[in-house]
Amino acid sequence: MGLVRTALFNWAFARHHRGTLVFRIEDTDAARDSEESYNQLLDSMRWLGFDWDEGPEVGGPHAPYRQSQRMDLYKDVAAKLLDGGYAYYCYCSQEELDTRREAARAAGKPSGYDGHCRDLTDAQVEEYKAQGREPIVRFRMPDETITFTDLVRGELTFTPENVPDYGIVRANGAPLYTLVNPVDDALMEITHVLRGEDLLSSTPRQIALYKALMELGIAKGVPEFGHLPYVMGEGNKKLSKRDPQSSLNLYRERGFLPEGLLNYLSLLGWSLSADQDIFTMDEMVAAFDIKDVNPNPARFDLKKCEAINGDHIRLLDVKDFTERCRPWLQAPFAPWAPEAFDEVKWQAIAPHAQTRLKVLSEITDNVDFLFLPEPVEDEASWTKAMKEGSDALLCTAREKLDAADWTSPESLKEAVLAAGEAHGLKLGKAQAPVRVAVTGRTVGLPLFESLEVLGKDKTLARIDAALARLAA
Repeated sequence: MGLVRTALFNWAFARHHRGTLVFRIEDTDAARDSEESYNQLLDSMRWLGFDWDEGPEVGGPHAPYRQSQRMDLYKDVAAKLLDGGYAYYCYCSQEELDTRREAARAAGKPSGYDGHCRDLTDAQVEEYKAQGREPIVRFRMPDETITFTDLVRGELTFTPENVPDYGIVRANGAPLYTLVNPVDDALMEITHVLRGEDLLSSTPRQIALYKALMELGIAKGVPEFGHLPYVMGEGNKKLSKRDPQSSLNLYRERGFLPEGLLNYLSLLGWSLSADQDIFTMDEMVAAFDIKDVNPNPARFDLKKCEAINGDHIRLLDVKDFTERCRPWLQAPFAPWAPEAFDEVKWQAIAPHAQTRLKVLSEITDNVDFLFLPEPVEDEASWTKAMKEGSDALLCTAREKLDAADWTSPESLKEAVLAAGEAHGLKLGKAQAPVRVAVTGRTVGLPLFESLEVLGKDKTLARIDAALARLAA
């Protein structure tokens, strides 16, 4: 979800300024990335409604847009950095690095890389090679303070002791994120980068690398950066991609609308106005200003997310709503047989269901009474609704409903109201046993519209079945 929020802000920023949005796939981690994950990523972007001007399926002047297909480019740039003295081979073992870091911490000094291999002699290099050591490539950070203006946080300054030399190529020759992203930004002529706050510490390193790339004639300039606030989960912790509630697929499966989900995510650090939480993506694009993004962490609130999604459900055209609900009216979500589904009943009940749902998956439980041969058996609902005297009330309600006008929900309401009055009950108390007898649940869609759609014969038959159960 944090990645979606980041993608959203980049998309809105590019569209607001009529810029070029570049969609690049960072798939250099062979252990984690696969063709399946690549296709899932594209599917997610399409489902969310994002479009891009350069990237997979679109192409562009800087193809390919998958980093796994750009390895020769990274190898060539790494060689140029080495030849130009901007990078060097580091032969330190992990054990040696750990030992020196611990010693630095104990002495109260910065614990980053100490530059041990910056200026090795030829003899030292030969000795390391003789030991069979495989070096990594480190970028040589300039001994100067780096200051830049963050689009979200303002001016930021990093002193040399806090930004040590860093690795850009692994010992096996595989390029690291710290190299490939700046190189791609340079070659793709990226001007603005909006990304998570967790990457802020790497920005001064990358700025130094951009400047080296400029001196080598590879980059034209340094992009502007904006670091977006953390999205927090429960317990004041950053919402990790390993947290179940952070998975986009979870929200798709529950029936969140893309527009509802994006509307809520946009509020995690930005707002259209102080008094308007519900808006379209077109409205967001028109108003989006990166300077309005709040740098403070934003908490993910599932209940508010559901509420906003429910508002977007109610904004749908009814025909659109009926179609978006289809997946949850079919196997494997629907508990009824496929042939039991009645399109006429569905079209009749849909407008009433639309007023009640927070997520589309709730439709299944709300309309199952129409398509199941019997109402669901919910012992808790039965116990709650069927109090002493419920049998007498149901008998009277059946009599009144039998004589009612079944083309009018108001007539059905008057019938149950009259039954309640006959037993000294208000409508709320009177309709509870009827609802459970007919639908199996104590809560659901508007009762009298539901009875009208279900039909007289089935309604009376279910009341009869409930009376038989009470008698037993």
